[in-house]
Amino acid sequence: MKALLNTPLKRLADLVAGLARHRHLSRVRGGVRAWLDELHGLLPAAVRSRLIAVQTVQRVSWPLPAKAAPGCATLMLPPAEVMAQTISLPAAASADLLRVIAFEIDRYTPFGADQVHFTARITQRTAQRLSVQLVVVERERLMQMIEHCREAGLALQAIDALDAHGDALGIDLLPPELRPTPSRAKRTHRVLLLTFAVLTIALMLSLLERRQTLVERMTQAVAEQRHGMAGLEASRRELTDTQGAAGYLARLKTSRPTLTVLLTELSHCLGDDTWLEQLEVRDSGDINLSGQSPQASALINRVRECQSLQDARFQGVIQPDPQSGKDRFALAAQLRQEAPDAPPPQP
Repeated sequence: MKALLNTPLKRLADLVAGLARHRHLSRVRGGVRAWLDELHGLLPAAVRSRLIAVQTVQRVSWPLPAKAAPGCATLMLPPAEVMAQTISLPAAASADLLRVIAFEIDRYTPFGADQVHFTARITQRTAQRLSVQLVVVERERLMQMIEHCREAGLALQAIDALDAHGDALGIDLLPPELRPTPSRAKRTHRVLLLTFAVLTIALMLSLLERRQTLVERMTQAVAEQRHGMAGLEASRRELTDTQGAAGYLARLKTSRPTLTVLLTELSHCLGDDTWLEQLEVRDSGDINLSGQSPQASALINRVRECQSLQDARFQGVIQPDPQSGKDRFALAAQLRQEAPDAPPPQP
């Protein structure tokens, strides 16, 4: 547990130390330090007391001081111990940069590839060329430095170099075979970091899926409400049409005389000597009459006396009926339309 907690805090402390080398990032450095102090204050007191005693990686300059404290260290070489230069290479060399430089190391130094140890990093890149910082140190001299550090009780974690202004180059001249292997705690920490990253991404995806599901539900609810409103609007229109039709029928019924009134008027107008064989009243207000009368030619004037009828006229010719001795006739008329508030016609 102690190692798992020490590793991330140690890395954060190294990040702060790296930011300290850049003066223009002082505000960021202060914010990160405050954040680290806040995290440290959230830990239990027993854990904080253990973290205080954790051994950190110290920076030791060459030549070694007389009283170098044993422990993990990064060796800082002065500019006189290394040969640093900027070279230009084709862009294709980035695929295997160290192998390309090793093949042409004698072009940049007076030594052969087996006499020096070097490292390189790309400082600028274009579509055709690379700007590469090459740092070279004599191999035998480097091994002597490493041996002196070992005798002084220093466990080297890296070997960096300083430029003419005293700033670190940010490289590592320690041979790969001498670099410390990641401890089990570091490997566990990497696994935990990877697990944390995976869980974070899974949580973000889960939240995104939940929000997407919520949006879909809201969209479906809105669609259902719109569908309900459309049905309600259709019902309202249907009700309005029904009310309009009912009102129209009521007005039409009010404006027309009833069948009883019509029969009463016809009985009074046509007289007792005329009888009807057929009476047809249509919805349009047209009326067709057919029957027999001793004086059929005088029926037009009689029908005109009916207050409920208008536009009376014969249909066809008047024909005598040999059996009854009366004239057979056929009349057509139109119901008179009255205002809805007009009094009903009197018989």
